[in-house]
Amino acid sequence: MKKLVSKITLALGVLASSQLYASIDTKQLEQTIEHSMSRFDVPGMAVAVVENGEVVFSKGFGVRHLETGEKVNKHTLFGIASNSKAFTAAALAMLVDQGKLNWNDKVIDHLPEFRMFDAYATREVTIRDLLSHRAGLGLGAGDLTIWPDTDKSVEEVIHGIRYLKPVSSFRSQYTYNNLMFVTAGEVVARVSGKSWQEFIEQDMLKPLGMTLSKAGFSRIPKSNNNWATGHIPMDGKLHPFFVNYLEDFRGAGAIASNVDEMANWLKTQLAGGKLPSGEVLFSEKQQAQMWHPHITSMTSKSAFNDYRQQFRGYGLGWSIEDYQGYKKLGHGGGILGMVSQVTLVPEKQLGIVVLSNQQAFSALSAITHEVLEDALELPNKDWVEMLAKKHFERKNKAYEKAVVEKPKHLQKALPLSTYAARYNDAWYGDIVIAEKDSKLTIDFTHSARLKGTLEHFNGNTFIVRWHEKLLEADAFIEFEMSPNNQVRAAKMRAVAPSVTDFSFDFHNLNLIPIKSDAP
Repeated sequence: MKKLVSKITLALGVLASSQLYASIDTKQLEQTIEHSMSRFDVPGMAVAVVENGEVVFSKGFGVRHLETGEKVNKHTLFGIASNSKAFTAAALAMLVDQGKLNWNDKVIDHLPEFRMFDAYATREVTIRDLLSHRAGLGLGAGDLTIWPDTDKSVEEVIHGIRYLKPVSSFRSQYTYNNLMFVTAGEVVARVSGKSWQEFIEQDMLKPLGMTLSKAGFSRIPKSNNNWATGHIPMDGKLHPFFVNYLEDFRGAGAIASNVDEMANWLKTQLAGGKLPSGEVLFSEKQQAQMWHPHITSMTSKSAFNDYRQQFRGYGLGWSIEDYQGYKKLGHGGGILGMVSQVTLVPEKQLGIVVLSNQQAFSALSAITHEVLEDALELPNKDWVEMLAKKHFERKNKAYEKAVVEKPKHLQKALPLSTYAARYNDAWYGDIVIAEKDSKLTIDFTHSARLKGTLEHFNGNTFIVRWHEKLLEADAFIEFEMSPNNQVRAAKMRAVAPSVTDFSFDFHNLNLIPIKSDAP
């Protein structure tokens, strides 16, 4: 009898022990990563996988910069962009745990100067609304105050929100917006008495053991040169393109991190807020709030066919969906030339983070799906080839749509001096159009990268050609004229919306001339 008991005990011990081992085929995973990098032309990538509380894979691949050839390793910093949103939500969860605020607190109770375009929304917007993309603002509305760079203070950015017209009624629709998370970051600062950056680094990253990670590129010590540069594909070639990891996005996207330290973040999330040390960063009660869908969004037939997705929603800093019958949480992050992806499957105690220095999201998705395939014991699919086919078809169609033909019957422009003026938009600020050497130039005065020339298109419409072509953000500018041929206003819109990043929200500008710069 004793022998039988001991055998059962031994068998149970072996079973329990085996559950701690990875279900991931790490050799196959490395092959998939290398295949994906090659297929999508990604110079550098880093991947970490957490399973059952353990880091089962953490490794860098390729190079940090195509020209220097410096290698990526698991400590290489990347801009995680919008994956920072979950950190901002967790920071607020910590403050809720401390009794310093409530998810349903009105934003104006903490930021009295906060205003939306609509007075009702101003009175009613809560912390919960900021974090769930349901305040009524349009996709990326106002992003030009922080993208691709800005000299504006956080106070100026938040002040500009009052001039942004909503695209849907309050709380009726999911529409992704960064400025609400900039605002949420400022709530963290006001309530905690520290800047958002200080709170994230001191109260979150330090306890998490994420000592190399920083809440802004400028905060990386000069002694640490192990960080990646983004790369943008154009004309069949990759071009290194440095940006400061969206430092101006603050609570919406400014964190720099690596996969080794992001693994600690994944473990803490999967442990209900409990740190690897055993201490509690945020409570399970607050995590339940962050992981609950506060607004739903449309799913697609292709998503159902590929992985049986039947619902999608957004919690507080997290996208939420079902995946082959499992609850899956995650987020993507995008910078010019750099993207990131985080995925959690709580039921399987599985976490995945993929960081890269090229802007092909599908390369990261292919790797994530391959890991999920192993962990969830799903039928084998070649995710790299499946997603590559869709990616390049979609990209080709996007660039086909981007071709603009001039009208057959062209109208001449007025004398160039007619359009030269200092213009003002209520939420962005001043934009200067000047005549120089028989050409018109444009200067977005708060954005160092947005300088260009105007090329005549037709009548009073021109195309803005940015000096930095890698932005892929050329825009129409259409001048509205008075009966005596004076400019009343100017509107802008992307020439190729299928190619241009949504954060170039030119269409939200309403430019009014305030001072002539013509000689």
